[in-house]
Amino acid sequence: MVQIILVLILAYLLGSIPSGLIIGKVFYKTDIREHGSGNLGGTNTFRTLGVKAGLAVTLADILKGTLAASLPVLFSIDINPLLAGVVAVVGHTYPIFAGFRGGKAVATSGGVLMFCAPLLFLTVLLAFFISLYITKYVSLSSMIAGITAILFALISGFVREWDIPLLIVVFILASFVIYRHRANISRIINKTEPKIKWL
Repeated sequence: MVQIILVLILAYLLGSIPSGLIIGKVFYKTDIREHGSGNLGGTNTFRTLGVKAGLAVTLADILKGTLAASLPVLFSIDINPLLAGVVAVVGHTYPIFAGFRGGKAVATSGGVLMFCAPLLFLTVLLAFFISLYITKYVSLSSMIAGITAILFALISGFVREWDIPLLIVVFILASFVIYRHRANISRIINKTEPKIKWL
Protein backbone atom coordinates (compact mmCIF):
# COMPACT_ATOMS: atom_id res chain seq x y z
CA MET A 1 0.00 0.00 0.00
CA VAL A 2 2.86 2.38 0.84
CA GLN A 3 4.43 1.72 -2.56
CA ILE A 4 1.16 2.51 -4.31
CA ILE A 5 0.83 5.80 -2.43
CA LEU A 6 4.43 6.75 -3.23
CA VAL A 7 3.95 5.99 -6.93
CA LEU A 8 0.78 8.10 -7.04
CA ILE A 9 2.54 10.97 -5.26
CA LEU A 10 5.38 10.71 -7.78
CA ALA A 11 2.84 10.72 -10.62
CA TYR A 12 1.28 13.89 -9.22
CA LEU A 13 4.68 15.57 -8.86
CA LEU A 14 5.59 14.63 -12.45
CA GLY A 15 2.34 16.12 -13.66
CA SER A 16 3.02 19.23 -11.59
CA ILE A 17 6.24 20.09 -13.43
CA PRO A 18 5.28 23.42 -15.08
CA SER A 19 6.85 22.98 -18.51
CA GLY A 20 5.49 26.25 -19.85
CA LEU A 21 6.72 28.22 -16.87
CA ILE A 22 10.19 26.64 -16.96
CA ILE A 23 10.74 27.04 -20.71
CA GLY A 24 9.32 30.57 -20.67
CA LYS A 25 11.51 31.78 -17.82
CA VAL A 26 14.72 29.91 -18.69
CA PHE A 27 14.83 30.51 -22.45
CA TYR A 28 12.64 33.57 -22.97
CA LYS A 29 12.80 35.41 -19.63
CA THR A 30 9.01 35.45 -19.74
CA ASP A 31 6.37 34.26 -17.30
CA ILE A 32 3.61 33.10 -19.65
CA ARG A 33 1.11 33.35 -16.80
CA GLU A 34 1.33 37.12 -17.29
CA HIS A 35 0.45 36.93 -20.98
CA GLY A 36 -2.39 35.72 -23.17
CA SER A 37 -4.81 33.49 -21.32
CA GLY A 38 -2.44 33.15 -18.36
CA ASN A 39 -2.54 29.39 -18.89
CA LEU A 40 0.59 27.25 -18.50
CA GLY A 41 -0.22 24.87 -21.33
CA GLY A 42 1.05 24.53 -24.86
CA THR A 43 -1.61 26.70 -26.49
CA ASN A 44 -0.77 29.82 -24.51
CA THR A 45 2.93 29.09 -25.03
CA PHE A 46 2.37 29.00 -28.79
CA ARG A 47 0.58 32.34 -28.65
CA THR A 48 3.02 33.99 -26.26
CA LEU A 49 6.43 32.58 -27.18
CA GLY A 50 6.03 31.10 -30.65
CA VAL A 51 5.99 27.74 -32.40
CA LYS A 52 9.31 26.35 -31.10
CA ALA A 53 8.45 27.03 -27.47
CA GLY A 54 4.89 25.79 -27.97
CA LEU A 55 6.06 22.51 -29.46
CA ALA A 56 8.61 22.02 -26.67
CA VAL A 57 6.02 22.60 -23.95
CA THR A 58 3.42 20.40 -25.64
CA LEU A 59 5.92 17.56 -26.05
CA ALA A 60 7.07 17.90 -22.43
CA ASP A 61 3.47 17.85 -21.20
CA ILE A 62 2.70 14.74 -23.27
CA LEU A 63 5.77 12.95 -21.92
CA LYS A 64 4.76 13.79 -18.35
CA GLY A 65 1.58 11.80 -18.83
CA THR A 66 3.40 8.94 -20.55
CA LEU A 67 6.06 8.67 -17.87
CA ALA A 68 3.55 8.90 -15.04
CA ALA A 69 1.40 6.15 -16.57
CA SER A 70 4.48 3.95 -16.90
CA LEU A 71 5.42 4.23 -13.21
CA PRO A 72 3.37 1.22 -12.03
CA VAL A 73 5.11 -0.90 -14.67
CA LEU A 74 8.57 0.49 -13.94
CA PHE A 75 8.21 -0.15 -10.21
CA SER A 76 6.19 -3.39 -10.59
CA ILE A 77 3.25 -1.96 -8.64
CA ASP A 78 -0.06 -3.75 -9.01
CA ILE A 79 -2.26 -0.84 -10.03
CA ASN A 80 -3.69 0.15 -13.39
CA PRO A 81 -1.35 2.59 -15.18
CA LEU A 82 -4.42 4.66 -16.02
CA LEU A 83 -4.77 5.58 -12.36
CA ALA A 84 -1.25 7.00 -12.19
CA GLY A 85 -1.95 8.80 -15.45
CA VAL A 86 -5.09 10.45 -14.12
CA VAL A 87 -3.19 11.61 -11.03
CA ALA A 88 -0.56 13.17 -13.31
CA VAL A 89 -3.31 15.00 -15.21
CA VAL A 90 -4.57 16.39 -11.90
CA GLY A 91 -1.00 17.48 -11.16
CA HIS A 92 -0.71 19.17 -14.55
CA THR A 93 -3.98 21.02 -14.04
CA TYR A 94 -3.36 21.93 -10.39
CA PRO A 95 0.45 21.92 -10.06
CA ILE A 96 1.94 22.28 -6.61
CA PHE A 97 5.02 23.91 -8.18
CA ALA A 98 3.03 26.72 -9.82
CA GLY A 99 0.44 27.83 -7.31
CA PHE A 100 -2.06 25.17 -8.46
CA ARG A 101 -2.65 27.08 -11.72
CA GLY A 102 -1.78 24.80 -14.61
CA GLY A 103 -2.85 23.76 -18.08
CA LYS A 104 -6.09 22.40 -19.47
CA ALA A 105 -5.10 18.73 -19.40
CA VAL A 106 -5.09 18.05 -23.14
CA ALA A 107 -1.44 17.16 -23.80
CA THR A 108 -0.89 15.28 -20.54
CA SER A 109 -4.09 13.29 -21.09
CA GLY A 110 -2.78 12.43 -24.54
CA GLY A 111 0.46 11.25 -23.00
CA VAL A 112 -1.43 8.89 -20.71
CA LEU A 113 -3.29 7.43 -23.68
CA MET A 114 -0.05 7.10 -25.65
CA PHE A 115 1.22 4.65 -23.03
CA CYS A 116 -2.03 2.87 -22.18
CA ALA A 117 -3.78 2.80 -25.59
CA PRO A 118 -1.42 3.76 -28.45
CA LEU A 119 -3.97 3.20 -31.24
CA LEU A 120 -6.50 5.35 -29.42
CA PHE A 121 -3.85 8.05 -28.99
CA LEU A 122 -3.01 8.05 -32.70
CA THR A 123 -6.70 8.24 -33.63
CA VAL A 124 -7.26 11.16 -31.25
CA LEU A 125 -4.13 12.90 -32.55
CA LEU A 126 -5.36 12.56 -36.13
CA ALA A 127 -8.80 13.92 -35.19
CA PHE A 128 -7.15 16.86 -33.41
CA PHE A 129 -5.01 17.89 -36.38
CA ILE A 130 -7.79 17.42 -38.93
CA SER A 131 -10.03 19.66 -36.84
CA LEU A 132 -7.21 22.14 -36.29
CA TYR A 133 -6.48 22.32 -40.00
CA ILE A 134 -10.15 22.96 -40.80
CA THR A 135 -11.17 25.27 -37.95
CA LYS A 136 -7.86 26.81 -36.76
CA TYR A 137 -9.25 26.61 -33.20
CA VAL A 138 -6.99 24.73 -30.76
CA SER A 139 -9.68 24.72 -28.08
CA LEU A 140 -12.37 23.28 -30.37
CA SER A 141 -9.93 20.71 -31.73
CA SER A 142 -9.04 19.66 -28.18
CA MET A 143 -12.70 19.08 -27.35
CA ILE A 144 -13.26 17.19 -30.59
CA ALA A 145 -10.26 15.02 -29.72
CA GLY A 146 -11.87 14.24 -26.37
CA ILE A 147 -15.17 13.29 -27.99
CA THR A 148 -13.28 11.15 -30.51
CA ALA A 149 -11.59 9.32 -27.64
CA ILE A 150 -14.95 8.47 -26.09
CA LEU A 151 -16.38 7.25 -29.42
CA PHE A 152 -13.26 5.17 -30.08
CA ALA A 153 -13.48 3.49 -26.67
CA LEU A 154 -17.20 2.78 -27.18
CA ILE A 155 -16.80 1.42 -30.70
CA SER A 156 -13.85 -0.73 -29.62
CA GLY A 157 -16.03 -2.20 -26.90
CA PHE A 158 -18.80 -3.14 -29.32
CA VAL A 159 -16.45 -4.47 -32.01
CA ARG A 160 -13.86 -6.28 -29.87
CA GLU A 161 -14.11 -6.34 -26.10
CA TRP A 162 -14.91 -3.85 -23.39
CA ASP A 163 -12.07 -2.22 -21.52
CA ILE A 164 -14.12 -0.71 -18.73
CA PRO A 165 -11.25 1.04 -16.89
CA LEU A 166 -10.11 2.67 -20.15
CA LEU A 167 -13.67 3.70 -21.01
CA ILE A 168 -14.18 5.26 -17.58
CA VAL A 169 -10.85 7.12 -17.66
CA VAL A 170 -11.38 8.33 -21.23
CA PHE A 171 -14.83 9.64 -20.29
CA ILE A 172 -13.43 11.39 -17.20
CA LEU A 173 -10.49 12.94 -19.06
CA ALA A 174 -12.60 14.04 -22.04
CA SER A 175 -15.25 15.55 -19.76
CA PHE A 176 -12.54 17.33 -17.78
CA VAL A 177 -10.97 18.72 -20.96
CA ILE A 178 -14.33 20.03 -22.14
CA TYR A 179 -15.07 21.51 -18.72
CA ARG A 180 -11.69 23.27 -18.69
CA HIS A 181 -12.56 24.80 -22.08
CA ARG A 182 -15.98 26.11 -21.05
CA ALA A 183 -14.87 29.75 -21.45
CA ASN A 184 -13.52 28.94 -24.90
CA ILE A 185 -16.90 27.57 -25.94
CA SER A 186 -18.49 30.97 -25.27
CA ARG A 187 -15.75 32.73 -27.25
CA ILE A 188 -16.15 30.34 -30.17
CA ILE A 189 -19.89 31.02 -30.25
CA ASN A 190 -19.24 34.77 -30.07
CA LYS A 191 -16.47 34.46 -32.69
CA THR A 192 -13.91 36.03 -30.36
CA GLU A 193 -11.74 32.93 -29.88
CA PRO A 194 -8.24 33.41 -31.37
CA LYS A 195 -7.30 31.23 -34.35
CA ILE A 196 -3.86 29.85 -34.99
CA LYS A 197 -1.85 31.30 -37.88
CA TRP A 198 0.87 28.66 -38.26
CA LEU A 199 -1.19 25.89 -39.88
